Amino acid sequence: MLHAVFGPRERAAAPAPVVLASTRAAEQRVAECYSTWSGSYYDDYYGEGASYPPVHRDLLIRLLVEHGARDVLDAGCGPASFLRDLAHLAIERYGFDLTPEMVDEARRVLGAQGLGPERVWQGSVTDPAAFRAPGRGEPFDAAVCVGVLPHVPAEADEVVLANLREAVRPGGLVVVEARNALFALFTLNRYSYAFFRDELVRGPDAELRPLADRFRMDLPPVRGGHVDEPGYDEVLSRTHNPLVLRETMARAGFVDVEPLFYHYHALPPQLGPSVEASLALEDPRDWRGHFMASAFLLCGRRA
Repeated sequence: MLHAVFGPRERAAAPAPVVLASTRAAEQRVAECYSTWSGSYYDDYYGEGASYPPVHRDLLIRLLVEHGARDVLDAGCGPASFLRDLAHLAIERYGFDLTPEMVDEARRVLGAQGLGPERVWQGSVTDPAAFRAPGRGEPFDAAVCVGVLPHVPAEADEVVLANLREAVRPGGLVVVEARNALFALFTLNRYSYAFFRDELVRGPDAELRPLADRFRMDLPPVRGGHVDEPGYDEVLSRTHNPLVLRETMARAGFVDVEPLFYHYHALPPQLGPSVEASLALEDPRDWRGHFMASAFLLCGRRA
């Protein structure tokens, strides 16, 4: 069972901070990044040609089934990447996304599965109004937010978590996905240098620059855009420390908060470990996931 193992923390949720103008500017850049990606995004990350199997999808499905969710909201649903793969389950599906092109594609995909266009709408995860489905007043059994938090400025993390909390009923399940900042301690590349400089030592670049000689600063390559829009590494694409984010989620009014790690790497990426060797390591609760997994899900229940 993928149930939470950490003890409950009955805390009153703090009021959500005000969203800054810088957040809106970052969202605009992210929307530009994804504007021409709607037709290929699913194949790139979920399809048979994906560079790594979508193990997080199967993990999410298990969480929803074990929770007994009757309906789910996907906040930042993209082209219904996750929602389309729930068609075999008796779960009512809803979602919204920041990018109009993603919304159009999600409506097309879900429409082919018999769902009306009102099941998907445009909205921002920083806007509490976006978490209310048109024509629906009651909260959801579960809400997921995958591939979104990396693009949210640090000052908006608590806003997003507060919105997700309010979207589900008491006891409802919330799962957010994030890129693992601690993975930088394993990559031995430019991510490692940035983590030492900004998170561990927190020293000036001039003093720490000799440390860069210890890492492959040319890796990984910067990902550019598809056409004229900015690429993934050219817009805000943060990582999160699972230890810190867990505390943030607990403060936001969740209990039984637990990180579940996925997308393991058997060796540092530049050494080219096989997908098979990495898949053999997949265990969401292995302590090595803190360092050898490049991403994680953080799940919790609304208090």
